[in-house]
This record gives sequence, structure tokens and C-alpha cells, in this order.
Amino acid sequence: MCACRCGIDVHIRTGPDGAPKVRYIEGNRDHPVNQGVLCAKGSAGIMQHYSPARLRKPLRRTGERGSGEFEEIEWDEALDLAASWLKPIRERDPKKLAFFTGRDQSQSFTGWWAQQFGTPNYAAHGGFCSVNMAAAGIYTMGGAFWEFGEPDWERTKLFMLFGVAEDHDSNPIKMGLGRLKARGAKVIGVNPIRTGYNAIADEWVGITPGTDGIFILALAHELLKAGRVDLDYLIRYTNAPFLVNRDPESNEFGLFIRDEAGKPLVWDRVAGAAAPFDQPGVKPAMQGDFPSPSGGRASPVFELMARKYLETEYSPEAAAAVCGVSAETIRRLAAELAHAAFEEEIVLDQPWTDWKGERHEKMIGRPVSFHAMRGISAHSNGFQTCRALHFLQIILGSVEVPGGMRFKPPYPKPSEAHPVPHHGATPGAPLDGPHLGYPRGPEDLALDENGNAKRIDKAFTWEYPLSAHGLMHMVISNAYAGDPYKIDVLFMYMANMSWNSSMNSGGVMDMLRAKDEDGEYVIPKIIYSDAYSSEMVAFADLILPDTTYLERHDCISLLDRPICEADAAADSIRWPVIEPDRDVRGFQSALLDLGVRLGLPGMVGEDETATYRDYADYIANHQRRPGVGPLAGWRGEDGSEEGRGAPNPDQLKRYIENGGFWISHIPDEAKYFKPWNAAYQDWAVEKGLYDKPQPYVFQLYLEPLRKFQLAAEGRGERQPPEHLRDRIKAAFDPLPIWYRPFEEDVVDLAEFPLHALTQRPMAMYHSWGSQNAWLRQIHGMNPLYVSGDIWRAHGFEDGDWASLTSAHGEITVPVALMEALNPKTVWTWNAIGKRKGAWALKPDAPEATKGFLLNHLMHELLPPKGDGMRWANSDPVTGQAAWYDLRVRIAKAPPAAAATPEIEAQASPVGVGPDRVSYGEEW
Repeated sequence: MCACRCGIDVHIRTGPDGAPKVRYIEGNRDHPVNQGVLCAKGSAGIMQHYSPARLRKPLRRTGERGSGEFEEIEWDEALDLAASWLKPIRERDPKKLAFFTGRDQSQSFTGWWAQQFGTPNYAAHGGFCSVNMAAAGIYTMGGAFWEFGEPDWERTKLFMLFGVAEDHDSNPIKMGLGRLKARGAKVIGVNPIRTGYNAIADEWVGITPGTDGIFILALAHELLKAGRVDLDYLIRYTNAPFLVNRDPESNEFGLFIRDEAGKPLVWDRVAGAAAPFDQPGVKPAMQGDFPSPSGGRASPVFELMARKYLETEYSPEAAAAVCGVSAETIRRLAAELAHAAFEEEIVLDQPWTDWKGERHEKMIGRPVSFHAMRGISAHSNGFQTCRALHFLQIILGSVEVPGGMRFKPPYPKPSEAHPVPHHGATPGAPLDGPHLGYPRGPEDLALDENGNAKRIDKAFTWEYPLSAHGLMHMVISNAYAGDPYKIDVLFMYMANMSWNSSMNSGGVMDMLRAKDEDGEYVIPKIIYSDAYSSEMVAFADLILPDTTYLERHDCISLLDRPICEADAAADSIRWPVIEPDRDVRGFQSALLDLGVRLGLPGMVGEDETATYRDYADYIANHQRRPGVGPLAGWRGEDGSEEGRGAPNPDQLKRYIENGGFWISHIPDEAKYFKPWNAAYQDWAVEKGLYDKPQPYVFQLYLEPLRKFQLAAEGRGERQPPEHLRDRIKAAFDPLPIWYRPFEEDVVDLAEFPLHALTQRPMAMYHSWGSQNAWLRQIHGMNPLYVSGDIWRAHGFEDGDWASLTSAHGEITVPVALMEALNPKTVWTWNAIGKRKGAWALKPDAPEATKGFLLNHLMHELLPPKGDGMRWANSDPVTGQAAWYDLRVRIAKAPPAAAATPEIEAQASPVGVGPDRVSYGEEW
């Protein structure tokens, strides 16, 4: 229901008809995520469960795609039909299946299913959410924010949020902010829009969208200029002292100088010679120019950092001219960061031993922490902006220390601890390894011998080399175009791609229903699973109806997106508290059944019988590697083991008895300095998080990026096509940089002077709240909020409407004044607008009339720029969708009865909800 994954207690009572009914939902006070705190979504879960929009039975399309016309069929017929479409594909060419899932909690399972099928075409929603944040964090320091880490809420004294709306991790952040405010810590919100967390911040920085990177690097400029960086931390825990090849004639120009064993070298300023970076007693030089053991010259990374960021292009004045924040404010904020980090240092009397065997009597902390999400990630410069933020907190020495940002198990994990992407597809066999991963260089790209993309979304190609989460937003348009090839079946779960989960919504709907010259659909078959009658349901040929979240088993696993906290490893389950009153099945159980019908390895035994009864049986008995399965708690035959151990037949029962979760606290000696703390490394191996200790240093200078640059410069066996060379040279700088969002380079900024953004509200999650009778009263429509400057310049008044135009399209929408907004920005809530006929809403529902999507103004491709090509509207490093680069103009429009464009209504396979929804009256 929501990615926050808060624990809840569901109260059931038998109704007058003898059937059990959900009566009340409250927070589980023992649960580590929310400790009993519940938001509007959680409390309104009753209406989510009893929604009139729930699907009731498997459906087979009878009308044209998009019409919403279906007939109900039985499960065996539905699964046999799906198997009849998929079996020939697997036997002939597995890549002809594209299997992509939305924001679900079972991606380790769905990824395993796709791997066993053998298709290389699998990913989840991260490519259009925040892969820039995740990938930049993993490559730079082994983790990022939210599911990877959190602030040290009890010790932080200065907390900065960048681009954080209210839908991500909302209850833990609210609880943490409450603790910060209670003890007087300062909270600074950096966001063009002052809502939610930014509204309660002590200081709001209303930055211009897409400019966070130059703002952050200007802060770094000031810190370096003043010498306010943690040199001891940089020497011990980062690659700042690593020697970089400075010989322009060398094929390794810009790479690290290494010894014969491949270990990076530093310059030992005492011995006056190069030495391995981890040699005990070495005293690395941080500045200078030194001879390389192989000839030529070399400089430490820190020297290159200082040269780069002390240039005037990163000065507060240069940043202020772009980001809308004054130079004086930038200097003051840099001074506040330095003061909190170094003048308010935290010292804990806790001895610990590092990975080199050196004993430390105390833990030294820098009480500055950051949190950031989609607002800085969903730009075409987002990867480097996220890198810049990680860079900033590292030079302050405020990562994995008391008072700073802390990793949540199973993180930290450096990129080298993750697999590289696999794409070896063989008819009738599983894929050769996990689909997604972290390339180390051009050799890991998913390209065939002719340089063509192996994946339908073109992930891990020269266009998007480090696309660690895939590019779900490009699957439909690529399949429609047959580029790089045609597919036979599109299979999606909980991904509303025809509506709010797509840029260019109208165009995507056209692609889904497009036919070729023979009258056949360009995308031949579409299978979709959802719990509700969403917009995407209308475009599928076969619907496998899912349960609600109260009717299913789920596994919030250490293999996937666990509920860990910085002080503990934890995972949890969801289990059915009520049986479905409709003919629906949990998607994961249905997928296992389909796997049996297809004879997929791991899902059928040698006797061709099912390996697992259902998803619950899979959760308890599947092992990803010996002793390690989806759940870490109560392992072993008697349930006495943690992390590692044989499957326990009573494991789910033990979770239920404990309130649905398992938690194992980290020993005091191991709680901080996790990447370098020997006690933590040993604890992580014991719990099955690692197979062996894996200490590492943070990557301020990212060598894999330089490898791609070298290829673009014409060096190495594998090189990019000519038209991408300049882009790779510019965007793949191994030190964080800032460049203008791509859309700003291809549209007339005088014609489109404004930025347009969306946010998800705290009371909604993706599009799933708009059939919820209680939540609709909070967000039944979404006006376009405009700044006071724009409001007055155009003479807007309450009740007015406006036309909003981009290079891609035009919409007509209601407007509202908001003074706490960047003056060059307009914005609205995402996913409130609905297509008529969807979600069991009446045709005149406010969501279907005054509600609207900004998606109609976007496109998965940038406007033409005169070179004969259409470039992707994505980050060039990871392929993340650049939702927030949108430029628009606004004009007053006549009052209207409904927002435009008005998409023709779809039929509803579940009818229309009642005129009045009440709950409890029948009692």
C-alpha cells in the first residue's frame, strides 16, 4: 500500500451477516519503523481495502484496447492463456517478454522469476523515481538515503533536506523532525516549494529547480577555501589521497595508479615514495605532483578536488546567478555547516577497531546530516547532483559517524559488492545471472557483438551506462518503435504506465492501442496485474486481479527493501488478516502458479510438481544461497538462528507472534563507522548480510566514470558511437559537476520561462488513494499552484483557470495562489487527476474533471534540436526520467467545466461506486 512499510494492528469483528469485517486500523507501537505513529493513508486503509474499485475476477479483453471492455473468466483459463502466450517465447526467444513491475515490495522475487524465465527484460519503477540518488550513493559511498540510510536523529544538530516531498518515508521523518525540533536542532529545507517538512523548517531555501548541484558545490567551494574539511577522515576513509595518472598520453590517463596486485597507491610523504593505500603506518600526501612508478606524473585526488572546486565557476556569486539563492546566504550556510561539524563535535567514549587493526578509544562525530530524494534526482543532471551532495557530506566527515548520516543494514555495500548486470539469454534456459547491477566500465554494458542494445529499455548501453534500475518509462515507446527490437508480450504488475507513471501519457496510450498495417496490435499481447480498476487495466488483454494489502502475504526482505534502522537489521511480513470476498489472488502466488505451468526451474521439481504451494511457502522455504532466504528471523529447524540457517516451517508463525517483524540490534562497538569497523563487518557476516568482510573507502573520485570518458576519447576496445562521445566526455566527470538540465538547452527559455513540478502528497501514494473515500476528502482535485510573482503578473484571481504550455503540449487547469514558492515555478500534486471510468469513480468526479496531470506536458524524448535525432529526456548516466526539467509558459484562460485534455472515458469492469460511502452505520 505504501513504501514506508509502517507496522499496523488491524481490528476485526464479525458482522451481522457472520462475515469478518475490518473495523479499525491503528499503528503497531512495537514496530521499529513507526512505533505506533500512523498517517492518513494508514488510518484510511479500511477504505483502501473496501474500495469499490477493487477488481473481482480475471478478465479477458473483448473490446478495443483502452476501451475497458472485458469478460470475466476463471483463474485456470487465465493462467493457461498466459502460459500459452509465454511458453513459445521462452522456447524460441526469451527476450520477447518484457516483464516490469511497479512500486511493489517483492522485487527480489519478481526479479528471480524473470531470471528463471530467461528474459533480460526486467526492472522495477526506479528508473523513473530516484535511481540517480541510489546509484550515485552506491557508487560514491555504498548507500544513500531513505531505505539505505538515515540521519542520526538523536545527535544531529544541523539537518538539511534537499528536494524532499512528503510521500517518502513520511512517518519516520516526521518522528525524527519532532525529535530534532524538541531539542533545538536547526532544520533547513532546500526546495522550490514550501510544503510539508519544508513548511516546518527553521529556514527555507526556495531554490530554482535543477540548480541544486551548483548550490551544493558552491558550499563545497567555501568549505575548501576556508580549510573547513575533515582531512583526517578523508585520509582514512576515502580515496582522497589516491594517486591519479596525470599523463595525457597514457591510456590510463585519469585512472588510479596501482601496484602489480591492482591496489591503488598513495604518496607516502614520510618515505617519499608510492605505497599501497592501506599499508599500515603510511602517511599519505594530499597535495602535490609526484612521479608515477610506471613513468609520468601523478597527483592525489584531493589535489584535483582543490584545483577544480576553488575555481570561480563554483563560487557563491557564480551559483547565485543560477540558483536564485544569494551569495551571502550560500556563504552563511557553509559557515553554519562548518560550525556544526567542527565546533560542535561529538565524542563518544566507545572504543572500536578499524579494518587495519588499529584501535580507537573514542568515536568522533560531526553532527551534520542531510536527507534528499526525488526533487534533486529527477533531473537530467540528477546523478551528478546527487553525487555532489554525497561529496559534500563526506568532506565534512559526517557519514557513518555520531551525529551524521548513518547506513541501514544490509548497507553499506560498495558497488563492487553488487553484481554487474547480466543479459545472456538462451532459449529454454534461465538468464545467466541477475538483471540489474553496477557496471565497473564499458566491458559490462549490455550490448551484442554489433553494439546493439540487448534490453528493450536500452539499459546499460552507451545511452545510459549506469542504469542500475532499468528504464521502465522507455519500455512501451521502445517496443512500439521496435527499437532495438519488437516484443511479443508486455507483462506488468502495479505499474500505471498509461497514466501517471508515464511521461507523455497521451502518446503512450496511443502506442498501447496502435496497430500495424495488418490490423494487429504493434505490441501483440499485454498482461497486467493490479488490485484496482486503474487506467492501465483498460489497455491490457488479460488481467490477473491482485488482492488488497490486507488479504495477502508479503515479505519485506533483506534481499530487497528491508525495514532496517541504523542501529539494527530488521525485516517484516504482511499476512492475510481477512480472506478475499472476490475471486482474486495475490500476484506473487499467481506468478508461482504461472511458473509451474511454464516449467520454470526452481518452481517445479524433477517430477514436474510445484516446488512451493504459494508465496507464503516460498517466503519460508526459498534459499537464495545456502542458509540465506527471504526472511532472516527465526531460521533453523527450531527457529533459534538469525540471519543464516536452514528454513523453518514455523517461521511465518513466529513473525506473526512477534507482531510481524524481526529485529537484531547492532552491538555498541559496531554501530558507527560501519564500512571500516571490524566489529560491524564481523556482525554483518554472522547475520548473512555479507559472505565475508568487505571494508572499503568512499569514492570521491569515481574511476568507473573516467573509464567511460576514456572510451569516449577513443581509447580502449569498446567505444561509444560518434554521436554520444561528446555527451559522455562532458557528463561523466569523475568528480561531481553541474550542468544545465538538457531541456533548457533545446527550448527557447524566453518562450518557456517557468519551471513546472509535481509532488506526491502525504495522504496519497502513487495513484492508489483516489478511490479511497476518506482520502478523497483531502485531495479530490489538484489546482496548479503559482507563485505570487506569476499570479500578479498575469492578473489571476480566485477561481481562475489558466492554459499551461510546454514544447510538448498544452493543458487548461484551475489555478491557486501560493506565496511560499520559488518565483519562477508552478507546481501541482501528482496522480490526483483520473481518467473518466477508472477507479470506479463517477464521470463527474472532481478527480476526472478538475483533477489533471502535468504528464501531458512531458515527453520521453527531448524536443528536436536540429541534429536529426531525438535525444532521451533522461539523465545520460543512469537514464533516470527527467520529470522535473519541464519548462512552460502560462496564460489566463476562460473558466472551464473540466480540465483539458479530456481523455475519452473507459468502461469500468467493476461498475461505479455508490453515491454515498459510509462505514460503521450498518452496525
